Amino acid sequence: MAGLRLPKRHFNALDLSRLLAACAVLFWHYQHFFVPPVDFEFHVRRSIAPFYRELAWVYDYGHVAVEYFWAVSGFVFTHVYLADMGARGRFWLARLARLWPLHLLTLMVVAVLQGIYTHTNGTAFIYHHQDFKHFLLNLGMAHYWGFQDNQSYNGPSWSLSTEILAYAAFWVLLPALRRMPLALAAPVALAMFALVFDNILPPDAPPQALAAKLVPVVSCIGYFFAGAAVYGAVLKGWLDAPRLVVLAPVLAFAGYALSGMKVHGHDAAILAGTFAVLFATLAIDLVDRNDALRLGRKLGDASYGIYLWHFPLQLALVLLVDATLGTRMVFRQPVFLLIFVGASLLAGFASHRWIERPAQRMVLRLADRFKPGRRATA
Repeated sequence: MAGLRLPKRHFNALDLSRLLAACAVLFWHYQHFFVPPVDFEFHVRRSIAPFYRELAWVYDYGHVAVEYFWAVSGFVFTHVYLADMGARGRFWLARLARLWPLHLLTLMVVAVLQGIYTHTNGTAFIYHHQDFKHFLLNLGMAHYWGFQDNQSYNGPSWSLSTEILAYAAFWVLLPALRRMPLALAAPVALAMFALVFDNILPPDAPPQALAAKLVPVVSCIGYFFAGAAVYGAVLKGWLDAPRLVVLAPVLAFAGYALSGMKVHGHDAAILAGTFAVLFATLAIDLVDRNDALRLGRKLGDASYGIYLWHFPLQLALVLLVDATLGTRMVFRQPVFLLIFVGASLLAGFASHRWIERPAQRMVLRLADRFKPGRRATA
């Protein structure tokens, strides 16, 4: 549909930023290497990690990449589906073919590795809810919808689970979004953020209250639709490259200032910082009219694999080190950081080429075989 899609086909800088965001999560989770076999929360002094002095920010705040993923997804989904009148009919099959095969494979790998770890140590590694209930929730990618006790199996996939509900909201609202992309997406995002910042969890509620479990879902939907609203603003011409260049550092400074707030300062800083990075990255894409950064698209393809494979790789490394060296303090050595990051990157690229794409094509072929029209023709 005319007027609902930006002329730029691919946002290469955004794709590259997804790769960098996935790498940031690797550094945040590096602290897992120092957690001994315990069945309760264990706090790690992250400063013992290699190159901590030089990379302190990414070790301490790499987790904020998750919110960035959500915002980028909202922007990209709006770009891909807003002008496509047949999108709703293909949407869920496309999502299933793209996400579920690798999620299922890594779920099985982690289940086996956790079984070995638990047999050896008497407790699971990091994520302790390795039971049938959580396995079924993981199987349906519903393991962070509020039914869970906590993160389980391939723990980092919790953010993928919440994003499924953001997809559902996007799918339901897509016809209305076509009529008023910015006017609808912005209020939805603001409503979600209002719920989070207005303490959706009452102060006297127990830690496992349903409200607390729903905060990540509400936050995810907020970031997703905020990304969609940014697309709508760019579409209207309200956010062009010069304005984005000005607004990005303003938001970055605002995030730094807001971080000092006693209530929700951390959440406010993440929100402002997320869109500071998104604005800066979009500015690069909008001035890159000749796709000079086209390599960024290929690099970004590995981000999903990196994100889902890094915990199974980490667990495998821990099992190997426990069995051979007997002490996890060896992970303080820079060579192990290089091994972990390098192996995760290689797994991401290999996974996209030899697992994700073939599985995606297979799912789509199977679905095509069972289409009603094909059966009638046959």
